[in-house]
Amino acid sequence: MFDWMVWTTPVAVFFTCIVLMLIGMTVWEIKSPTTMRKGWLPIATTRGDRLFIGLLTAAYINLAFVGLAGKIAEKFSLDSEPSVWISFALSMAVLALIMRKG
Repeated sequence: MFDWMVWTTPVAVFFTCIVLMLIGMTVWEIKSPTTMRKGWLPIATTRGDRLFIGLLTAAYINLAFVGLAGKIAEKFSLDSEPSVWISFALSMAVLALIMRKG
């Protein structure tokens, strides 16, 4: 069923984190319903809105890193492409920032 995708450890961890966030947000919403608030994003958002925006941002960061990894290795004369764990950590940090301050 999942043969079409390359399930490396970073990919599995990334999707596991997304599933855990969705479960956590569902429980949080049931326990404490959200209200609209205005952070530094240009619109008033709920927790769910910020999670969606953050997940999209995280996906784009990871895609950009995968697309640019070869050029990064070439520019800095690295023996191999940089680890995708770098983009994972960066995307999770940006997601946390959007959830907290967005």
